[in-house]
Amino acid sequence: MTTAFFHHPDCHAHRPPPGHPESPARLAAIEKALSATAFDGILRREAPLAGEADLALAHPARYVRAIAEAVPEEGVVQLDADTWLSPGSWRAARRAAGSVLAAIDTVLGGEATNAFCAIRPPGHHAEPERPMGFCLFGNVAIGALHALERHGLARVAIFDFDVHHGNGTQAILWDEPRIRFVSTHQMPLWPGTGSPEERGAHDNIRNVPLPPLSDGTAYRAAVRPALDWLDGFAPELVLVSAGFDAHAADPLANLALAEADFAWITRELSALARRHAGGRLVSTLEGGYALSALAQSVAAHVATLMEEGADE
Repeated sequence: MTTAFFHHPDCHAHRPPPGHPESPARLAAIEKALSATAFDGILRREAPLAGEADLALAHPARYVRAIAEAVPEEGVVQLDADTWLSPGSWRAARRAAGSVLAAIDTVLGGEATNAFCAIRPPGHHAEPERPMGFCLFGNVAIGALHALERHGLARVAIFDFDVHHGNGTQAILWDEPRIRFVSTHQMPLWPGTGSPEERGAHDNIRNVPLPPLSDGTAYRAAVRPALDWLDGFAPELVLVSAGFDAHAADPLANLALAEADFAWITRELSALARRHAGGRLVSTLEGGYALSALAQSVAAHVATLMEEGADE
C-alpha cells in the first residue's frame, strides 16, 4: 500500500493581505519539498470541490451561504482580526474540505493506507457559525462526520498537534460521542481555550496544554496518556490536524519541537491506526509559518507516513 497526497492549485488563490502569515508561500514551500525524488512513490491526487451539503455536515447551511456571499469580487474582506476573504477564497475553502473528504474515501476504499492533504485555508479554529484564526470551515471535523454518516464508521479519533488549541474542532464535536478528540497546544496562547477541564459532553475530549518552551522530551511525556486514551477507544479511522507551528523556529508561538518530534508523533498515530484501523490515517495541514521549518517538518511527516503505509 502507499501514501496519497492531495492538493490543488486553487488553494493558492486564497490570498489574505500582504504580510499575513497564512500565505500561499506555505503551500509552495511544501510542494517544493515533496517534489524531491524521495517522494516519487506517493499517489498524487487533485482535491475535488466540497459541496455545500458537505460543508453543512459541520456548519449550519445559513453559515455556509453567508461565507459564500461575503467573498468579494476583488480586493479583500476582513471577517475578524486574523481572517480574510479574497476572490479565490470560496473555491480554496471548498478544495480544502474536499481534499479531506476525498482522502478519507481513498483510504477507506483501500487505494492507499494513509494520506496527507496540503491545503489552505486551514480549519481547526472555525466554529459552527464563526470563522476564526485564518479558518473558514472545520475541514477535519467535516471529514470525521463524513466518515461516520456516509461510511458508517462507529469510532473516529482526531489528534491535533498544532501549537494553537483546536477550538473549532472541539466546538463542532463537543456533543459527538462517536469521535474522540485530542488537542496538544501551548498555553497560555491564543485562542485561550483548551484547558484539561474541557472534556466534551460525553467525556470525548482531551486537551493537553504545554507551557512555553516545552521541548520534544516534555511533549512526548505529556502526550502519552492521551495516546493511551485513544488506544482504549479502538478507532476505526485516525484523523490528524497537522499544524507544524510548534516548531522551535515558528514565529507565532514558543514551543520547541523539531522535525524528529513530528516524525515521532506521526509514528505513534500510525501505530494506533495500525492496531485498530488497518493503518487508515488521514492528515491535514493546519498551521506552520516559518517556511523552511514548515517544509522540513512536512517532509519528515510525509516520509514517516510513507514508511508506515508501506508496512500495511
